[in-house]
Amino acid sequence: MALGVDIGGSGIKAAPVDVLTGRLMTKRQRIPTPRESTPDAVGEVVAQLAARFRWSGAVGCTFPAVIKKGVALSAANVDQSWIGTDVDAVMTKATGCAVTVMNDADAAGVAELRWGAGSSHSGVVFMITLGTGIGTALFIDGTLVPNTELGHLVVRGKDAEARASANAREERKLSWADWAKLVDEYLRYVERLFSPDLFIIGGGVSERADRFVPLLTVQAPVVPAAMGNDAGIAGAALQALAATERP
Repeated sequence: MALGVDIGGSGIKAAPVDVLTGRLMTKRQRIPTPRESTPDAVGEVVAQLAARFRWSGAVGCTFPAVIKKGVALSAANVDQSWIGTDVDAVMTKATGCAVTVMNDADAAGVAELRWGAGSSHSGVVFMITLGTGIGTALFIDGTLVPNTELGHLVVRGKDAEARASANAREERKLSWADWAKLVDEYLRYVERLFSPDLFIIGGGVSERADRFVPLLTVQAPVVPAAMGNDAGIAGAALQALAATERP
């Protein structure tokens, strides 16, 4: 078992996870992301969540950034002071636990490939999370290629997420049909580059996949994520346990 923590731009969620099944052992706890989402402020919230569970073991955290060897090389929807920060070290100091941090979309994808919509698929699989932005996780025969961040592909002169994220649909008050055209344009671009065998769509909109997935024209099958908002927590917990078992 490990504690999974999902750090987002609006909220930070956590729960202990059974890493054999991917199931949350208790109801997840949530604290709003601090308005000034600096390393000290976010670390304090993660420490509060760990304390709520009286946790002392392995902790896995998602983070909305490119993460290499525990260090954030970017920052999306959190304070820019995170760039260049050793996120593993910040969270380990704050909680007093061994913490492993990974990109948020990568964590969700790890969970979906292990227990969810991608568990029976090989080949090239993309996890695409449509939320405040667009997160991506790429797997080749089950192996993660980390930090793809393909939501920032430029499509018609703009980051793809500026048009095709769930947030963009809400801000522009687009119908599901009009938004589906923009999602389709983005997925067709990704398909031309990588020829995937499967797209898994995550984020809150995955619960309403029937409103837009049938309108997509990509050749690869497109399926909704199976683990919902638990995917990031579960994937981070699995990664944390794996880190403690490395020699």
